[in-house]
Amino acid sequence: VQLAESGGGLVQAGGSLRLSCTASGSTFNIEDMGWYRQAPGKERELVAVVGREPDRASYGDSVKGRFTISREISKNSVYLQMNNLEPEDTAVYYCNAVTALWTASQPPRKVEIDHWGPGTQVTVSS
Repeated sequence: VQLAESGGGLVQAGGSLRLSCTASGSTFNIEDMGWYRQAPGKERELVAVVGREPDRASYGDSVKGRFTISREISKNSVYLQMNNLEPEDTAVYYCNAVTALWTASQPPRKVEIDHWGPGTQVTVSS
């Protein structure tokens, strides 16, 4: 699975951006898709993730109420609408997709694999 992100950039505090990510390759067994971010000197953290059903979305505490994740299964795409951006949102944002397969062992075992995009920079000025 290959992931391609777009939509990052520079915005003033209070502004909005929309990130997009499209998966290609072996996409038939993608389960969750989501966004993570990493600011300089900090660990990568969850921003938002969504399953194959739209009501299966969850968010990091710092973005709840400001960011909205959505997904188009038919386009193998996931989006992140970011509103009321704050300087603390400045980071590289990474698209993530989780694929799952079952082993041939008895009993079968589910194996999940993470796939990552190259990242897109979001910078929020104060």
